[in-house]
Amino acid sequence: MTDSISRETIDNEDIDPDFVDTIVKAGADRIRTCIQCGTCSSVCPSGRRTAFRTRELIRKALLGLKDEVLSSSDLWLCATCYTCLERCPRQIKVTDAIIIMRNIAVDQGFMLPEHKKASKKLLSTGHAVPIDDANREMRKDLGLEEFPPTTHSNKKALEQVQEIMKRTGFKDLIEGQQKEGD
Repeated sequence: MTDSISRETIDNEDIDPDFVDTIVKAGADRIRTCIQCGTCSSVCPSGRRTAFRTRELIRKALLGLKDEVLSSSDLWLCATCYTCLERCPRQIKVTDAIIIMRNIAVDQGFMLPEHKKASKKLLSTGHAVPIDDANREMRKDLGLEEFPPTTHSNKKALEQVQEIMKRTGFKDLIEGQQKEGD
């Protein structure tokens, strides 16, 4: 029995030709010069431990596969270490392009549940990982104050951080995400 080879095709309605323009205008101006050499994927620390392939993500973005890119959990596997940029023969701002795509993804309603949860904590406490009872006890045992000198112990600082989140639109963005995702 022989296996047949099939060719996957992409429907034109799945392609957004303006997607790469959006990425370029947001700051990843050299992305179109990508030659798909694979250097970004081969040097990626996240790619060594996960199925993340930087090159594949960039290729899909260049092809205009916007919804596929934005809904992909791979978009969130980048550790933003900039190793890909340091090694890219074209000096493409790969990490910046990924951050731009993440921002677009969140803006359009694509966000991992873990990020929604951390963002909700950030909105309420000023920290993505607030101090819980066990951490407070450990701090006391070490001779430290129960709360570090951050928004945990400074109400005015928390109010300022929350005002920044409000003014930058982060609060509205995350509260919109919570309504959609909760």
